[in-house]
Amino acid sequence: MALLLRNEFPDTDMNKVVDMCLIHDLGECFTGDIPTFLKDDTDRNKEDSLLHEWVDSMPTGLSKDLSSLYSEMEAQITVESKIYKALDKLEALIQHNESPLNTWSDNEFELNKTYAFDTVAFSEWLTELRKAILEETIKKIDSEVENG
Repeated sequence: MALLLRNEFPDTDMNKVVDMCLIHDLGECFTGDIPTFLKDDTDRNKEDSLLHEWVDSMPTGLSKDLSSLYSEMEAQITVESKIYKALDKLEALIQHNESPLNTWSDNEFELNKTYAFDTVAFSEWLTELRKAILEETIKKIDSEVENG
């Protein structure tokens, strides 16, 4: 997604955004992919600890680069880190819209309607994308309820 949005954010280092998107789930290599709404602080701490241990074991230059990216991603101050985080959340919503409703947990019906609006608020373009995803969510729910 970040690769395809280069022209939407011409004053942004989209190479850095792509890098952030590529590495953001590396910690899950150690713990598995635990859904956000099931992941607790113990899971997050274990994932972070194992990831930092792995990054620290790399050659100094690479370790420093990755650590710097992770710090920037976590701080959520730069526009690059905000775009990465928004895309991460929007991609999850799009995946839900592509999945059959019988695979959704009860809380996902409301989450798909409300999730990530705060995360995209910094960008008019991303806010419009979030609204389009919401429209698709509502159409999906309404269509499957009508045909149900």
